[in-house]
Amino acid sequence: MKPLADPRHLYPRPPYGNEPQAPPGCEADMHPAADHGEASYAGNQLLQGRRALITGADSGIGRAVALAFAREGADVGISYLSEHDDARVTEKLVAEAGRKAVLLPGNLEAKQTCEEVAHAAVSKLGGIDILVNNAAFQRTFSSLDETADEDFVKTYEINVLAMFRMCRALLPQMQAGSSIINTASIQSFDPSPNLLAYASSKAAIASFTRSLAHIAIEQGVRVNAVAPGPVWTPLIPSTMEKEKVRTFGAHTAFGRAAQPAELAPIFVFLASAQASYVTGEVYGATGGQMPL
Repeated sequence: MKPLADPRHLYPRPPYGNEPQAPPGCEADMHPAADHGEASYAGNQLLQGRRALITGADSGIGRAVALAFAREGADVGISYLSEHDDARVTEKLVAEAGRKAVLLPGNLEAKQTCEEVAHAAVSKLGGIDILVNNAAFQRTFSSLDETADEDFVKTYEINVLAMFRMCRALLPQMQAGSSIINTASIQSFDPSPNLLAYASSKAAIASFTRSLAHIAIEQGVRVNAVAPGPVWTPLIPSTMEKEKVRTFGAHTAFGRAAQPAELAPIFVFLASAQASYVTGEVYGATGGQMPL
């Protein structure tokens, strides 16, 4: 029998490398490197023949979900901003799993881009059965006075409005048994004061998910969200202060941040028929943090 692994020590613990990156960040410059399940995720054909669109799929949680979906048998549309090198790595991982990968660059801050990405995904994959709204924008500010209108609006444009627009564009063509999964956050329920715009946008995602679930189930489509705690992705060194990056995740029960590979199985479950009686839920993976 294989010995059980202590989850506190499965992955690197702080201190982490704290060299800042320019937003939106790059996987190649992560220290330590993030784990997306490249060597560990084994599929069980849970999504055989399905067609998924994942926003923010070039890196972080999005890449881990794309890899897992492909190894479960799904073709994957990879929506991303402009991180072409990272996106091509995700594309390669999907292709190595024997599934079709479609690169869909574009800034989802714009309504027209949302519509174009949705249309291209349907056209190139023959339809979409799984939509994962994962793209996110985050900035930290030490005071309310430092939070500019433009940053607050941009946060909502990308985190909330793009999700709404993608759902509006793709839900009508989804068949019964399809699934929508939104990425919320521990910040939805336990907000940090320096993440005012981001945290409140994530609260909006949780509420939107629960509301849309009642609408979508009328055509047999389930809608859920995943609320991660601290996850080691390029968003962290590219948007947070150096000292916060160095100690990122140390406050959790595990004493470390999650790796993207640890989140992907939750998305697989919610996308699969195993979650046939699950809708309107927000699944936490917060490292033991207790929301208020």
